[in-house]
Amino acid sequence: MTDHELPELPYDYDALEPAISEQVVTWHHDTHHQGYVNGLNGAEEELAENRENGDFESTPAAMENVTHNGSGHYLHTLFWENMSPDGGGEPEGELADRIEEDFGSYEAWKGEFEAAASAAGGWALLVYDPVAKQLRNLKVDRHDLHALWGAHPILACDVWEHSYYYDYGPDRGEFIDGFFDVVDWNKAADEYEKCLDHFE
Repeated sequence: MTDHELPELPYDYDALEPAISEQVVTWHHDTHHQGYVNGLNGAEEELAENRENGDFESTPAAMENVTHNGSGHYLHTLFWENMSPDGGGEPEGELADRIEEDFGSYEAWKGEFEAAASAAGGWALLVYDPVAKQLRNLKVDRHDLHALWGAHPILACDVWEHSYYYDYGPDRGEFIDGFFDVVDWNKAADEYEKCLDHFE
């Protein structure tokens, strides 16, 4: 059983300002993300104890806690990594070509991604679908509802209220604009290249 740990941020807590404040990054990373790490570890410990004891009464709830907290941990890790104080702009190279191929244009992709981010109760994701062999945008609620089996996240935007209310109040659209100011397209390109290596 893996003992999951909260990853360190790849930049200082105030590095994403003004798009995301130091206070929000601190709360979000140190409290919210840590909570998902703790929840995942606790659920895995419970499952291990149940197997050892042969008592599976609490196992279904523990399994649900694994998917909820595990997805929360994994997506938050990507969320921190796919932002940078040097981010912004548009994708380049193979990822840019693939976005144009699968969505028609960068503008069409971005409009669809923003629609997902505006409506989601959790996350907007750009993923690679290895079955259809194409990029897709997903509107994911919580951390794991409306996800797609086998899809590999390339870009993650957290639209839970704890991500933006302190900075933007109820104006989620302004937060989404701020997110695009700090998107690290190099990280997204790296994730896309992993998909090409594994699936194509």
